[in-house]
Amino acid sequence: MDETTETKQSNFLIRHATLRQIQVFESVARNLSFTRAAEELHLTQPTVSAQVKSLVEAINMPLYEQIGRNIYLTEVGEEVASSCREVINHFSNLEILLDDFRGVKRGRLRVAVMTTAKYFLPVALGEFCKKYPDIDLDLTIKNREALLKRIYQNMDDIYILGQIPPSNLELEVIPFVPNPLVMIANKNHPLAGKKVTLKRLSKEPFIMREQGSGIRQAVEKLFTDKGLKVNERLTMTTNEAIKHCVVGELGVACVSKHALSLSKSKGPIVELDVEGFPVEKQWNIVYPAGKELSLLAQEFLEFLQEKGTEFVRL
Repeated sequence: MDETTETKQSNFLIRHATLRQIQVFESVARNLSFTRAAEELHLTQPTVSAQVKSLVEAINMPLYEQIGRNIYLTEVGEEVASSCREVINHFSNLEILLDDFRGVKRGRLRVAVMTTAKYFLPVALGEFCKKYPDIDLDLTIKNREALLKRIYQNMDDIYILGQIPPSNLELEVIPFVPNPLVMIANKNHPLAGKKVTLKRLSKEPFIMREQGSGIRQAVEKLFTDKGLKVNERLTMTTNEAIKHCVVGELGVACVSKHALSLSKSKGPIVELDVEGFPVEKQWNIVYPAGKELSLLAQEFLEFLQEKGTEFVRL
């Protein structure tokens, strides 16, 4: 194979894939929907379908499967989507640089956080946007399992989550602020105001977070290490739902102490004095190792490191 042939083969995608196709497929892959991608990009659905079809033909491998109305990315599709995001991020960075020359600050900032971080992150973002009012924001709130999937798919700029599990995915991890986990109950609960052993607590009905939640895993590990089992009564997917169940005297629960920071100090919920609690956890700022952060994401990272603790009220 001569040098000219090698060059043609190595530049195949440059000659056959357009930036528009890359942008459209990235949106379809992220939304898993042609309709939502069309709405996001202000295009017609036939246009979106045609752009994705052209990219599939250029790559000559299936990028997705469609079963009924649901779209599922193939393994190749996941890799292509991740690369498309990198291309878009590079161009977004260029736009930010050009805007800097024009004396303005624009761009898109994508942040994904675990559910307990929602109690301070919107406040931090609000303060950051006062400095840069023209930026576009994407804020995603998910449990830990869902966040790890988003990290693997390179869907956001910066992530905030708790415990970092062993993984083949290399991450930049910046310790951020404490995230203590506490036990709560209705103020009329018989254990309120008393010192409680873990064994005694195991007899109480629990309101637990869903599978994949970092809080659930922390509670289960604490009980398992003591040879105990959680007496689970209900499973809820939000801290608000859990607190309402506790107010309704359906059981005790474990939540981030930050989840109580916006509640009235003399409300119907009290923190229990339980052996082994609070469980000392922390939030971490995370992004894939080697990822080139946009200038906007880098500024937000520095903003969090400098002022982030001001927005966390215990």
